[in-house]
Amino acid sequence: MTRFISRLKLNGKSSNNKKLRLQLSANFGLKPKKIGLYKAALIHKSASTEISNGKRVNNERLEYLGDSIIDLIVAEYLFTKFPDENEGFLTKMRSRIVNRQSLNAIALSIGIDKLVVTQTNNTLAQKHIFGDALEAFVGAIYLDKGYNITRSWVSSFLISKHVDLPELLTTENDYKSRVIELSQKHKLCIQFNCIERESAKGENPLFEAKLTLNEKLMGTGFGTSKKEAEQNASMVALERIDIIQLPNQQLKPDEMSWRN
Repeated sequence: MTRFISRLKLNGKSSNNKKLRLQLSANFGLKPKKIGLYKAALIHKSASTEISNGKRVNNERLEYLGDSIIDLIVAEYLFTKFPDENEGFLTKMRSRIVNRQSLNAIALSIGIDKLVVTQTNNTLAQKHIFGDALEAFVGAIYLDKGYNITRSWVSSFLISKHVDLPELLTTENDYKSRVIELSQKHKLCIQFNCIERESAKGENPLFEAKLTLNEKLMGTGFGTSKKEAEQNASMVALERIDIIQLPNQQLKPDEMSWRN
């Protein structure tokens, strides 16, 4: 990684580097050793920087790393915070914290959006750029500071200050699981058909998912990942659940109440 940073020439004592160091210290409580990692974490794919050997640099690899690290830290945090809850509860809570919508909101709350370099005009991709950058940012902290400091920063700075756990306890956003549970309960045949649509060069891919129940199209959703597209299709299906023709029975009112 040091060799990589050197190629980018991101570790020099430029005024831009000095400014970023001051911002990271003042806004995020961080004193970076390898400033190049943080600069790379803030470069969206659409604004990739080309280095001498022709390789394009952006935050995708750091995003991949940070995504896994956040999952681990949040899982550990919840395991300690809720010692009496079962695995299902912990899994749902983690999903509510680390989903794209939540991470994007956290990123905006701490001001990551003011530092990200992007050139995309894709409105769908823009919804997740800052959440993706936050994941990359966490990946940069991990490579620069190690796991213990990263865990402390995510737990004390992100979760404790910017995640409302009581509100999350009453929030449900795993639409796919809910529609699968419903289909199993009423013995419906559920299918997801997801395709990747063409996207402009440098843009994130766009996926379209169609959800059918008993071969009836119930929802279509779009997203920058298959998972997101399927969640959005499931959300649409749940809003239309009252028009599903169930075999030999209809949904009772209490079974439909969670649509709202």
